[in-house]
Amino acid sequence: MPDAARQRPTIERSPLPDFCSLPVLFALFVVGALTVTVMWLAPESSRGWRGFTVGMSFVAWLALLLAVALCKSAPLLQRLPRRLPYAGVWLLMVLIVVLASAVAGWLDSALQLQLIRGTTPSFMRDNALIAALLGAAMLRYFYVLAQWQARMAAVAHAQLDALQARIRPHFLFNSMNTVAALVRVDPAAAERTVEDLSELFRAALGQHGSRDGTLSEELALVERYLAIEQLRLGERLRVQRELDALPPDYPLPRLLLQPLVENAVRHGIQPLREGGEIVLRGHREPHGLAIEIDNPLPPTPAAAGNGHGLDNVRQRVQFRYGSRAQVHAGPQDGRFVVRLQLPLEDAPGEGRNARTDRR
Repeated sequence: MPDAARQRPTIERSPLPDFCSLPVLFALFVVGALTVTVMWLAPESSRGWRGFTVGMSFVAWLALLLAVALCKSAPLLQRLPRRLPYAGVWLLMVLIVVLASAVAGWLDSALQLQLIRGTTPSFMRDNALIAALLGAAMLRYFYVLAQWQARMAAVAHAQLDALQARIRPHFLFNSMNTVAALVRVDPAAAERTVEDLSELFRAALGQHGSRDGTLSEELALVERYLAIEQLRLGERLRVQRELDALPPDYPLPRLLLQPLVENAVRHGIQPLREGGEIVLRGHREPHGLAIEIDNPLPPTPAAAGNGHGLDNVRQRVQFRYGSRAQVHAGPQDGRFVVRLQLPLEDAPGEGRNARTDRR
């Protein structure tokens, strides 16, 4: 019940667009410029180039004024429930246009520029009507766009939850057999194995508060998995780590690397009687991080390829980071290499894309 009470205000509010962003400022200017252009091209219009230039200057000034006012007032308006934030934005836009028109009319009259035809009250009235109609149309567009983005985010989160639900360590039964064998021989090792296994399943079942973990947490899960497999495979499993200066708090989807390492063990080490070496590489690049999982390529690979979890990882990386991230996998010099290229902008302190709906 407390959780539902905390969520209710978020559900009832309608998200406003980011009025501090350049796209919104550009949209305000474009709408105003198109309005001035249409009025100037109207058959009965008697305004010449001078009128067009004055109108465009007034629109540019008005668009900047609206953007600044909406940017500063958006946090206050966002606290209103349901659709009232949009009503508040609409009223603020009309009020600003009326006040700006009054100031423009007063300056035109005081300086005797004769740029405004008709009286100042009629100029204010006409601009208020135009602002009311165009403002309502723009806010309707922003509202529909926000609803569409919310639906897309909900679908994406549902897909991510489905992908996360499919992640289950395939070594469960082997690990339990290992624990059973160690109970009498080495109880301490059996206890450590149970703890490692429980931590892996806690991550797989989504028992953490946030959708993302960190790179250090993911590497810790990988080490727990390797510790379990080391007990089962012994000297057949050798691991080389080449992880150079990776940011430990880099945000990473949970269980992103562990399935790749699991595939490397299952498809690269287990089929070889003599075993082999898995290489974990990681380093920073100019615009991101590069992480590689390198394992031997058996003479006769399994029909399913080098791990069915690879498509799962690709989908999760695509959802979390978008087109900025890449996942490459394939044989190289007799070994199978999976390479993840992740954007460095998603490290803490990013300005997004980082898309908050992806968390």
